[in-house]
Amino acid sequence: MHSEHRAGIPLTLAAIGGLLFLHIPLMLIILYAFTTEEKSFQFPPPGYTTRWLSVAWYERPDIWQPLYLSFKVALIATAIALVFGTLAAAGLSRAKFFGKESISLLFILPIALPGIITGIALRSAFDIMGLPFSTWTIVLGHATFCIVVVYNNAVARFRRISGSMVEASMDLGADGFQTFRHVILPQIGSALLAGGMLAFALSFDEVIVTTFTAGTGVASKTLPIWMLDELIRPRQRPVTNVVAIFVMAVTFIPIVCAYYLTKDGEHTGGAGK
Repeated sequence: MHSEHRAGIPLTLAAIGGLLFLHIPLMLIILYAFTTEEKSFQFPPPGYTTRWLSVAWYERPDIWQPLYLSFKVALIATAIALVFGTLAAAGLSRAKFFGKESISLLFILPIALPGIITGIALRSAFDIMGLPFSTWTIVLGHATFCIVVVYNNAVARFRRISGSMVEASMDLGADGFQTFRHVILPQIGSALLAGGMLAFALSFDEVIVTTFTAGTGVASKTLPIWMLDELIRPRQRPVTNVVAIFVMAVTFIPIVCAYYLTKDGEHTGGAGK
């Protein structure tokens, strides 16, 4: 017992060290959102103020257009992902045909590849097709990895649904739409909601793919791109940190909700019957 306890101490310390490594930078962002120093970062901050919250809200109108665009892109990309991700999961969860695993890999590939590879590939494809870079090219770029998130959640839930429930519904006279609405959708609803939340969070704070698929000018600048520009050419550093806190909150809340929606997915009705 004592040896097991001693062996667990290094693992505990390593876990604590990993958590600190990941979260201390986030804590510093929050800390410097309330510093009195405008241009440079010195540790510890010389003082603290909530002034930058009002500055970001009232005195920086350049934030609102990127914020609106980020919400718009994330919502549209999530809607596209919900439709195509669900259809792909429904088609591949039970079907058996040659090349099925290869097609499944192709669905997962956009999120497995580095973002810069996906961005370059999308930019080259848009150039070849002659598509002008705009909000819609950003949406298409984000949809490529948002579909993966919805697909992964949906296909896992589809595989837990008993085929006998679908067969019973059809035997009782329900058509395909009625079976989907009354039998399948209640079973996969929480997985789709979780996948949609994760897709929204990923899209809202995406930088690399957006850089390659966005056009030029303010109209194609999302909030993360605005933050990147502010880091390169800082105007008011604490304001950038205030916006970063907002982005963290917008992405953190859907991720936590998605976790609680799917953590009990093994209890899906009909599973194992």
